[in-house]
Amino acid sequence: MHSLAVLLPLISLTIPLVNAQGATCNVTTKCPATAPCCSEFGFCGTTEAFCLGGCNPLYSNALDSCKPNPVCENSFHTFADNSRVLTNASFYDGNATSFDFAVDNGNIMNTNTSGGELAMLLTQANGGTRLSSTRYLHYGTVTARMKTGRWAGIVTAFITMSDVKDEIDWEFPGNTTTQAQSNYFWQGLVTIPNHGNITDGLSDTFSNYHDYTIDWQENQLTWLIDDKVVRTLKRSDTVVNGVDEYPSTPARIQLSLWPAGTASSAAGTVQWSGGLINYNDPDYQAAGHFYALVKSVNITCADPTKPAADITGYVYGANSSTNTPSVSLTNATTDLNGAPDMLGRATTGLRTLLAFTLAAAVLGQML
Repeated sequence: MHSLAVLLPLISLTIPLVNAQGATCNVTTKCPATAPCCSEFGFCGTTEAFCLGGCNPLYSNALDSCKPNPVCENSFHTFADNSRVLTNASFYDGNATSFDFAVDNGNIMNTNTSGGELAMLLTQANGGTRLSSTRYLHYGTVTARMKTGRWAGIVTAFITMSDVKDEIDWEFPGNTTTQAQSNYFWQGLVTIPNHGNITDGLSDTFSNYHDYTIDWQENQLTWLIDDKVVRTLKRSDTVVNGVDEYPSTPARIQLSLWPAGTASSAAGTVQWSGGLINYNDPDYQAAGHFYALVKSVNITCADPTKPAADITGYVYGANSSTNTPSVSLTNATTDLNGAPDMLGRATTGLRTLLAFTLAAAVLGQML
């Protein structure tokens, strides 16, 4: 006969992760060696949520604390089904050959009409949906064929986001369906005036598919809609105090439907998005969610140095700093699955599986 006292040591195999985390990381405070990876949300840790996508090498314990960013590959993604989308990013292990996108939060479904469309859902409970590509882009062209949401307070977005917060945006506030808004940020810096721009006169972006393109080259950034250039930015125009404040680091491609019009949002954000979200809207009452549709994502890489056949990922160079991050290519593994983490323990998923497998075995003997 086994008691709860036997089960507790087994379940405690998952506990050391918590003890290693909790420290915060930022431009002035790097992560400690015991929890070396700085996550995209500014917390230190040792496993998938910390050392993979979004891990900031400039705030981590060392530049190589984060796993390498999986290298870009030319690709055309369609969504006849969602088999290439991992619906829970917490299970992503860094192997970009297994999935093309991972759902960081929220929920998706597939329409299975006209060849299929990926639907991003926003409900009162889920806080919106965001997907990230498993591979990174280090310059190149990416086009998303999309239908946006149309509800006040809800924003549809298609962006590139690097681990150090270099960002290039297409955003669509739901209070207007005849506009597309472009923007860019360098290392998350919010400037006054901001870098935003509005393209007007589109046919209804909720009812009609449009091709939204980010053409990101080493010295020029171009936004296009339906193959027509609507905005161009030259790298030489971004120089401030001798620093190129131009997106220049490997970035994930992200698609999202997010709630800007909430009581906890800043007043300016609520106003920009068209007001507070109305969950009594007939569309929401009928379907139980708001949504935006993605038909395809087309990616063409334009690496400054073409990766050799054995190259697996991008890493930040030895001389990287917050002003001048440099990027190198590597053949090191991007995969955490089944490998010891930086403290010599099995990764979170493996430890959890082991704990519950052993616990189940003990329970089986108890019954």
